[in-house]
Amino acid sequence: MKKYVCNVCGWIYDPAEGVEDDNIAPGIDFESLPDTFVCPVCEAPKSEFSPEE
Repeated sequence: MKKYVCNVCGWIYDPAEGVEDDNIAPGIDFESLPDTFVCPVCEAPKSEFSPEE
């Protein structure tokens, strides 16, 4: 599963870790996150993320 980077602040969504504070379990790929997902650091929308190179 690919990691995705927030284009605004640089935070990385790692599907192997999930986001415990947002109740996103490990193993959920970025594409499966709801459209309402926002960066837990800067609150940028999901559309502001890009696959990590």
